[in-house]
Amino acid sequence: MKLDQFVREREAAWTELEHLVKEAGRKPERLSPNDIRRLGALYRGAAADLAAARRRYPGEMTVARLEHLVGRARHVVYDAAARRDTMRAFFGRTYWRRIRERPAVLAVSALLLFGPAVLGAVWATQDPGAAARFVPGEYASVTEPRTEGTDLGLNSGEAGAMSSQIFTNNIQVSLFAFAGGITLGLLTGYLLVFNGMLVGTLFGLAFHAGNGEFFTVLVTPHGVLELSCIVVAGLAGLRMGWSVVSPGTLRRSVSLQREARAAAELALGTAPWLVLAGIVEGFVTPQGLPLVGALAVGFGLGAVYWALIVLRGGREPSAASTP
Repeated sequence: MKLDQFVREREAAWTELEHLVKEAGRKPERLSPNDIRRLGALYRGAAADLAAARRRYPGEMTVARLEHLVGRARHVVYDAAARRDTMRAFFGRTYWRRIRERPAVLAVSALLLFGPAVLGAVWATQDPGAAARFVPGEYASVTEPRTEGTDLGLNSGEAGAMSSQIFTNNIQVSLFAFAGGITLGLLTGYLLVFNGMLVGTLFGLAFHAGNGEFFTVLVTPHGVLELSCIVVAGLAGLRMGWSVVSPGTLRRSVSLQREARAAAELALGTAPWLVLAGIVEGFVTPQGLPLVGALAVGFGLGAVYWALIVLRGGREPSAASTP
C-alpha cells in the first residue's frame, strides 16, 4: 500500500483521536463513557498504524506524526504522567536514533561538508597562491614552506593557539548550523560548504608547503570527532529547513515544531562530544603525539562515535507490541 493511500484511509480515525485527546487534556474523566470507549479503540488502532508505518515507511513524516499522537493518547488512556526519558536513556538510545532516522539528510550534510573539503584540498595543491588568499590570516603559517623538516615553526603555545582557533571555529560552525534551520536550511548549507572548503584548503596548503605531517598531528586527534559533530549539526539544521519546504501531510507550523524539537535533542546530545573533542584538543594534542598516535586517537574517537550511531540508533520495539 502506498503512503498516500494509507494516510487517506486512516486520516479520519487519527483526526478523531486527536480531537478526543485534546478534549480530555490531562483529565480523561472529562470524556463521556462512550467517548472513553471510543478513545481506547482509536488508540489501539493508531498504535497498530504506527507499527505498520514504521515498518513500511521509515523516515517519513507520517511516522513522526503517529509517534506524537500515540504518545499523547497513551497518557490519557492509561491516566498516568508522561514517562520522561532519563538522561541515561536519552544519551544511550534516543540521541542516536535521532541521527539515524533521517539517513538521506545525514548523507546530504556529510556531502556538503566533505565534498568541498576534497575540492579545497585539490585547489590548494594546484594553485596555492590563490588558495592562501582564501584562508584567514591566523592560519598563514600553514602556507609558509619549510626547508627543514615538517615543523610549522611554532612553539607549544603557538601550536596550542592555532589548534584552539580551529576548535573554536568548528564549535561556532556547529552552533550556527543548528540554528541555520530557521533559514530553510540555507545558512546551514552555506556553513557546511564554507567550512568544508576551509578545512580542505588548509590541509592542501599544509601538504603543499611540506607541513602536512605536523598539521595532521595538530588537528587529527580532535578534528575527526569535531567534523562528525558538524555533520550532525548540519543534519539538524537541514531537517528543520526541509520540514518547512516539504511538510508532508502536516501543516508547516506543526512540521517545523516537531523537527525543531528533534534538532534541539540533536544539539543537546552532540554537546558532550564537542566537549570531549575540546578536552582532547587541550590535553592530548599538546603532548606532541607521533603521526601514528595522532591518527589512532582521532580516527579511534570517530569510529566510536559512528559505531554508536549504527549500534544504538536502531528502532525501539513498536508501541503496538507494548502491553
